[in-house]
Amino acid sequence: MSSLPPSASQTISLRRSSPPWVARFPERLLLSDIACVIVAVGIAQFVNLSVLGDRDLVEGIDWRGVVDPTWFSVVIAAAWLFALAASGSRDARVLGAGTTEYVRVFNASFFVFGVIAITAYLTEYEFARTYVAIAMPTGLVFLLISRQVWRQWLTRMRIRGYFQNRVVVAGSAAGVAHIVEQLRSAKRAGFGVQGVCVPGGVANGRLRKLGVPVLGDIDDSIDALARVNAHTLVLTGSDDLSPEKIRELSWRLEPGRQHLIVAPALTDVGGPRIHTRPVAGLPLIHVETPRFEGSERFIKRMFDILGSLALILVLAVPLLLIALAVKLDSPGPVLFRQERIGFRGRSFRMLKFRSMRVDAEQVLATLLDERDDGHDAGNAVLFKMKHDPRITRVGRFTRRFSLDELPQLFNVVAGDMSLVGPRPPLQREVDLYEQHVHRKFLVKPGITGLWQVSGRSNLSWEESVRLDLYYVENWSLIADLQILWRTAKAVVARDGAY
Repeated sequence: MSSLPPSASQTISLRRSSPPWVARFPERLLLSDIACVIVAVGIAQFVNLSVLGDRDLVEGIDWRGVVDPTWFSVVIAAAWLFALAASGSRDARVLGAGTTEYVRVFNASFFVFGVIAITAYLTEYEFARTYVAIAMPTGLVFLLISRQVWRQWLTRMRIRGYFQNRVVVAGSAAGVAHIVEQLRSAKRAGFGVQGVCVPGGVANGRLRKLGVPVLGDIDDSIDALARVNAHTLVLTGSDDLSPEKIRELSWRLEPGRQHLIVAPALTDVGGPRIHTRPVAGLPLIHVETPRFEGSERFIKRMFDILGSLALILVLAVPLLLIALAVKLDSPGPVLFRQERIGFRGRSFRMLKFRSMRVDAEQVLATLLDERDDGHDAGNAVLFKMKHDPRITRVGRFTRRFSLDELPQLFNVVAGDMSLVGPRPPLQREVDLYEQHVHRKFLVKPGITGLWQVSGRSNLSWEESVRLDLYYVENWSLIADLQILWRTAKAVVARDGAY
């Protein structure tokens, strides 16, 4: 077994020793879940006893003489907490990233109250019906808000280097380097690379540039875990990693403390599309083809209609005030209408509050001619300027907080756009697209999307396309809700808007 270089040993010894968060963090979630459930059930019981009074006297049966309300509340709270635990909603593997945690909270809650609803219907027990109407929605909101707050706290701690899954990556030098780059760029996922094991125990130029310690050959992987106090071995593709070798490595792991992750050659595929299918002893990975028809499209459309109408009603006064400010600030129309390419490549007129001079298109041609030769050539399709002379005074303010895009809510109502989706491009941008980029037209363009909550104007053209296609391939309603939440935070922080 190759020895650890002195410099690498020094680096590892100085690193922060993370606490056993796998046990401690779920305990905090448990206490939070208990508080949320008790409050929700308590509110429902208070409404029953103080507001509804004797309404549980149904067809002459005094259910309070049969079922004590307090004990009934205790049973419901206990069943709810048991369902949250049984569903794995506090499993360390789903905490901190993705939507699985929230989906499990939803499923556990709906299962418990589905049973209660059936019981209430069969027994005509009014007391139980009130729990379905009050405790479930109240508790679900409390639980989801609590989980989101804890997730934000966990993310901040992980970015600082705490609450990490200490990992060793083993495989081919190129594959290991790619995994290390991806894990380092996604600090919120909580994987801290402590070292790597590659064939021959020798780093190539890419690994040396990353500065990650090489702990030895692939055969040294298990010993390397103990030497750096890591808990997880991540394996990537290599000619030296045969199925027999992977099985042998898995046998050598310490049960319950050390874990094995195999990284397949898949990128930009969301978790809900991936399923493992054991066939003849082979753990085959089934990747579902994205579907954009049927119930998924109907659910998204209903969400868009209800959400956009609600926002229009809530923002009616600000919309009128912004329109007045635009009119008084500079000559020209209040709304700016521009042809954009949307669903299935069809054009539509996208609405915005006008934020530029009326001769903006003519000025744009001049600005494009004056650009430095070769500077930012990769973003030629996605033209943006930090100090654009075409923008008006009010326009600078509305753009800073993305208020100029609020009229697009009417595009959503009309069916041309969605609340969340890929960026709607101009025809001249589409003319420069490569063939695979046209997949973004399989869904409606959005007012916001992954591109906006990931940096907006700060993104390169290639990264913007990658995020749009990732959204198209991996859409879900939970993901839309997360993007809307992150959009609100990005707007307040004025992140990447100009």
